[in-house]
Amino acid sequence: MSIASTFRLFHAGWVLAREGAFSVLPAQALPPMMKAGISMARLLERRAVRKTGSIERLNAALHKLGPSYVKFGQTLATRPDIVGIQAAADLSGLQDKMPPFDPKLVPGILKTALGDKAAQLTEISEPIAAASIAQVHKARLRAPGEVPKLVAVKMLRPGIAERFHADTDSLYAGARLAETLSPASRRLRPTEVVRTLDHSMRLELDLRLEAAAISEMAENIRNDEGFVIPQVHWDQVAQNVLTTSWMHGIPIRDHAAIDKAGIDRKALAAKLLQSFLRHAIRDGYFHADMHPGNLFADPRTGDVIAVDFGIMGRIGKDERRFLADILYGFITRNYRLVAQRHFDVGYVPKTQSVEDFALAIRSIGEPLHGRTAADISMAKVLGQLFTITDLFDMQTRPELVLLQKSMVLVEGVARTLDPDLDIWTVAEPVVGEWLRREEGPLGRIEDLAGHLSRIGEAAGRVPALIAQAELALAEHRAMVNRPRDRLMRNTVLVVLFAALGLILALIWRVLVGS
Repeated sequence: MSIASTFRLFHAGWVLAREGAFSVLPAQALPPMMKAGISMARLLERRAVRKTGSIERLNAALHKLGPSYVKFGQTLATRPDIVGIQAAADLSGLQDKMPPFDPKLVPGILKTALGDKAAQLTEISEPIAAASIAQVHKARLRAPGEVPKLVAVKMLRPGIAERFHADTDSLYAGARLAETLSPASRRLRPTEVVRTLDHSMRLELDLRLEAAAISEMAENIRNDEGFVIPQVHWDQVAQNVLTTSWMHGIPIRDHAAIDKAGIDRKALAAKLLQSFLRHAIRDGYFHADMHPGNLFADPRTGDVIAVDFGIMGRIGKDERRFLADILYGFITRNYRLVAQRHFDVGYVPKTQSVEDFALAIRSIGEPLHGRTAADISMAKVLGQLFTITDLFDMQTRPELVLLQKSMVLVEGVARTLDPDLDIWTVAEPVVGEWLRREEGPLGRIEDLAGHLSRIGEAAGRVPALIAQAELALAEHRAMVNRPRDRLMRNTVLVVLFAALGLILALIWRVLVGS
């Protein structure tokens, strides 16, 4: 832990406390230690913040601290049910209304990144949106032999990589400090969580990877309805420049404009939530930065338009099954299933009682059933979750951090569109369809195909193992008169034939089991 990163950490804490960042957290719902920490931090608030409760300067403070802090503020802005309506409104400017960088730098950035092809981008506008990592301009793409197209040109902020690395150094310092000073925090694995977020944001700093993410998601959703994404213009893509088709839409937070366009906000909220769940559960690949600045409504179709694919989440088959079972368990009020899945993936240690944990889950789930979003206090729910995680010594799964953060974002945006949102009713068609498919003949066939593929891979290694065994045997025979090498050669033979036997046994077991 370097002195510089520790200093940046304490400086960030000082700035956040002065500007009222801790005043927006639901202190009353948090554990006593966290509540005490927030109370101490609030002693440092500026008098104006303490007197009025206004945090209008917090946006600027977060921007100065760095992109990682802005991301945190963006998440809070989607949860007026937790931080309050005024605080969420004050923080919403972090989503796409940050100060842009000097427009005089744009031509040079494009020329350096794209070379001669930069000249094909004409009529470049002033920044349409500016966020913590990049800003977006509208332009006209005039490629030779093609009809001119309206496009969106995204450019990374100059020097953003250095700011990001400084951020993550201080976050690592904070995580290690927490683990040192608070042994109880170690079960939350703060360093591993920071490492996961660090990796996702490193990917965000290469727009070629974002272009690839758009391409992959386009293939996944090609037969879907209700969710639309832009197309990539690959000739105008570089590490710090991304060019896509221009998407005409109404910002999803502009409820008045959405209503004026005759778009059903309840249907829009359902499309947003169901699309996210479909991407996560069916594809295992989802947009992990779905704050309102990245979401629009198509005025013609009422579909959801998503942009900015810099942060993507990916989960495996086991994690997808875990998510589906958890949601289905809450939908059907099967709390034993919910509890068992938490044990299966390692969230809860085996030393705990499944039945007791199911009872704790029931205490959260039952009050939520039959209630609309407007009737649910997420601050109280979070407080109860904190208590339960401590009571059952729950462990953090770092690979699920992006999924959990994204669900908070999406559910927050959906409930602002539809205050009467019933998440269980909306989620059931997607979750139920996937589980029925997985348990049905098609799911079984796909599982069998996966087994056969692994068998093929294993069988493909058998000839090489046999060749190695024959070679070892030949060497053994040639050296049979060298007693000192005999033991080693015999050992090699045993290991090789044992490996071959294991592979053949595995193939037989899978064939019999299928």
